[in-house]
Amino acid sequence: MSPASGLSPADSSPAGPSPAESSPGGSAPAVAASSASSEQAPTQAELLDFVRRTAADTELIASLPLAPEGRTWVRLDGPGGSEAWLIGWPPGTGTGWHDHADSVGAFVTASGELKENSLAARLPTDGWRTLELTDGVDRERQLPAGRGRSFGRHHVHEVLNESTGRHAVSVHAYHPPLPRIRRYSRTEQTLRLEQVERPEDWQ
Repeated sequence: MSPASGLSPADSSPAGPSPAESSPGGSAPAVAASSASSEQAPTQAELLDFVRRTAADTELIASLPLAPEGRTWVRLDGPGGSEAWLIGWPPGTGTGWHDHADSVGAFVTASGELKENSLAARLPTDGWRTLELTDGVDRERQLPAGRGRSFGRHHVHEVLNESTGRHAVSVHAYHPPLPRIRRYSRTEQTLRLEQVERPEDWQ
């Protein structure tokens, strides 16, 4: 792990650190992308527009310190009070399966290429530990630089940099700021809730 402060730990859990697992902390560069706040909550389309515009800021993207193993991140100023992150992905890293609870969101690859695996199914919000997924719920997207997506509440996915030799950088935004993250393990069609993280766990 790079000794530089503000970097993520090496992926020490099966899921590894996510945009919301920890605040940048330490002496990470105070990089921010300003956006005018709005009285109304930003829509998924507005979040997607924000991350696309931010990903096109080549100077900002180049300013993110990259580590050889663990992911790195810097918090940004998102629109309308949203929570936003600039994230660096070393080769072979990923988030593991997770959702963003009641937040809607969007993300775009700024450099390199990411892959998103997601579930086209709405999971129950509470009261379960293990679910059997039906056939046909899996979706896969390749997201080269400039491509991304928005998503609604309780969207379950994992994001991966499958490159063997190239970093990727992406921009993410969520509204409201993440109230919790549910982390899952998956064995074939069995999805198991492993952990629920709340803001105090990453701030």
